[in-house]
Amino acid sequence: MNTHIKFLIFNHLKSLTYVFFIILSLIIILNTLSEVEFFKNYNVNTYIPIYLALLNSLDLVFEMFPFIFLIATQVFFVNLFDDNQINIFKYSGLKNTKIIAIVSLLSLFVGILIITLFYSFSSNLKSLYLSYKNQYSSDKKYLAVVTNNGLWMKDITEENKYIINANEIENNFLKDVSINVFDNEFNLEKILFAQKIDIKSNNWILYNSTIFKDNEKKNEEITTMFSNFDYEKINNLFSDLSSLSILELFELKKNYKRINYSTTEVDSKLQKLLSLPIYFALMTFFSSIIMFNTKKFKNTTTKIAIGLFVCVIVYYVTNFFQVLGSTEKISLTISVWFAPLVLIIINFALALNVNEK
Repeated sequence: MNTHIKFLIFNHLKSLTYVFFIILSLIIILNTLSEVEFFKNYNVNTYIPIYLALLNSLDLVFEMFPFIFLIATQVFFVNLFDDNQINIFKYSGLKNTKIIAIVSLLSLFVGILIITLFYSFSSNLKSLYLSYKNQYSSDKKYLAVVTNNGLWMKDITEENKYIINANEIENNFLKDVSINVFDNEFNLEKILFAQKIDIKSNNWILYNSTIFKDNEKKNEEITTMFSNFDYEKINNLFSDLSSLSILELFELKKNYKRINYSTTEVDSKLQKLLSLPIYFALMTFFSSIIMFNTKKFKNTTTKIAIGLFVCVIVYYVTNFFQVLGSTEKISLTISVWFAPLVLIIINFALALNVNEK
């Protein structure tokens, strides 16, 4: 590997590390303040908010990586321009496009490491965070998970405790449902089987149910029961996928298919993760072009502000299309890959005369 390539790689990695730790520090501080606010009415040790802030910070940093790559690339080029090193590369025959290609390919490689190593680590920490935080949540008595045996729910009301298993979920209906009803001492009171249950509201409607109680069997065409769960709440419980690794996301997708539950959220998350290395490389490419096109500006703050402004626009456009994809208003593939495609077009248009800068 040539010396100038090693120099560019080292300095770009240095800029990435520098910006990463600045963003991480800011997030930890803001997170700690947020956790202190949450626990102000709880009697907990003073280290708990800090501990939880640390657990949750890497997941938040992961969401900030497009900005980190953009800012780090700008810092990298600011140093090259300030020390006039860019002219040395030019006199050595190294074109601007070659420099951009080197740092962009480096970002692609770093992005692959991020989704394979960093994301796996951050998702494990997020899982620990949610498990601990759930102990102080008003919903801590309620649990819903999807396994290869269907949808399982634990529910507790003032009178009873319920263990619920459904083989399938379709729209706002649970299908082929079994419900074990216990008293507050966890003594089994009765078992219910229902062909389907309408869970649109907290007052569930059971259709064609069979009830076993005290060795007696009873059939009910329509009956009702109260639950802390409704369809919207179950969807919200399954919407936070940041605590699952890529392998766990694939396993969850299989389990969702078994119960006929929509895999749109999981597919969107997986496609987003798989697109991130390309997205990071494109953001690096775009940031590099911005720096070359604003090279004549003496004010470094102006250069960074221009890049951040465009990055924020791209970020919100990306989120907008992902929301459209998750609600199935447009194709999921289009929703995830729209922003990278736009960046490719913009980068191609702006890179035409970049060697003359």
